[in-house]
Amino acid sequence: MAALPIFRISRRNCILSQIDPVLSFLAPSLQSSRSAPQTSVSRFSTSSPQWARDNNRNRGVSALRRTGPRRRQTLSVKKEDLPLPVLSPESKTKVEVDEDHGLWGFFNKERRLLATPEEDLAHGRAWTVQELRHKSWDDLHSLWWICVKERNRIATEKRERHRIRAGYGDFEADDRDQTVRTTQRAIRHVLTERWYAWEEARKVARHDEKVDLTGQGPAYTPLNIKDQFEVEELTEKDTGVGAESAEEVTQSQDRARPGRMGRNEPMVVSSASAA
Repeated sequence: MAALPIFRISRRNCILSQIDPVLSFLAPSLQSSRSAPQTSVSRFSTSSPQWARDNNRNRGVSALRRTGPRRRQTLSVKKEDLPLPVLSPESKTKVEVDEDHGLWGFFNKERRLLATPEEDLAHGRAWTVQELRHKSWDDLHSLWWICVKERNRIATEKRERHRIRAGYGDFEADDRDQTVRTTQRAIRHVLTERWYAWEEARKVARHDEKVDLTGQGPAYTPLNIKDQFEVEELTEKDTGVGAESAEEVTQSQDRARPGRMGRNEPMVVSSASAA
């Protein structure tokens, strides 16, 4: 047997000297792993096992990715029965639309989807309270609903601009909407003034003999001229200012009758003061 070279023997001793401290450090763990009993572990899962293959035959068929059906795959709709779009305007059927339909109020006069900023900005000032005080109830009612329809149109165009991300027209539309709201505020102010005036008149009418608020007869019944003179005569007697004689009262009543008084003749009552 050939003798080993000296450098090999020295190299082997060097390797063994390097492994000894490592083995001494890992000895407890190696000993515990060897002494531990080997137990079998079975994993528990409630999920169903996966299929070896996908049972969806339409997997991979996508209209977005342009992946059509397979070679042997058939469709329920035939290619010949599919309808073709009508591209020619002359061949399209014209739909009859009511020109006076109420939904046209949500669009501008030209019945376009969106108005230009120049069109929204071309408006006048708002109505003032002094101007609206001379308007009738019907005029205020009509003007109010015109303002409501205009605000609906502005809100519809604003929603459509946000949907298509137009990026223009919001400033002009907000300025027009503010003007319409100022007019509506003035209309409410005038109606509030009229309501307070009517309430004050109703309180005064409760103590007026000529006004009947029961609703069973005429609301206003003017007093007769003869009754008016009798009331004045009783008032003069009570106050002691003066009284007329029977003949003068009769003559004054005869002159004051509607049949004997002229159309343009003013009514004059003569009275004699007491001495």
